[in-house]
Amino acid sequence: MSQNDAFRALDRQECLRLLVKVPVGRVVYTRQALPAVLPINFSLDTDASVLLRTSPDSDLVRAIDGVVVAFEADEIDAATRSGWSVVVTGRATVVTERAEHERLSHVGPQSWMPLRDAVFVRIESEMVTGRELIGTHGAL
Repeated sequence: MSQNDAFRALDRQECLRLLVKVPVGRVVYTRQALPAVLPINFSLDTDASVLLRTSPDSDLVRAIDGVVVAFEADEIDAATRSGWSVVVTGRATVVTERAEHERLSHVGPQSWMPLRDAVFVRIESEMVTGRELIGTHGAL
């Protein structure tokens, strides 16, 4: 297998199909003018937006509301040296519309942390890219 055969770019639909397979990804954003990464559970909405559920008082909400962020999720198999990675880039916004918040309370992600008053953050899927590494067991 050549090096080019081991790597494959994924199209948007493949990326979205893979994202629904994993429960946790990472938000990449800027905090105090420095790069920051935060693991968080998520789900995809019907329009392919990434949905997060968090505390309204969180530093994350203050840092990303209204700005462009990246969201990355992956699945890796170290034994076969294979896996995939998907990055969604787009504007993050706190959901403020009451009916939409109510809808997401039923179908959106459930936080893995106890929250009293949750807010939803939507990351628009303006750019979706991904790649797959097709490994070979034990190959270098």
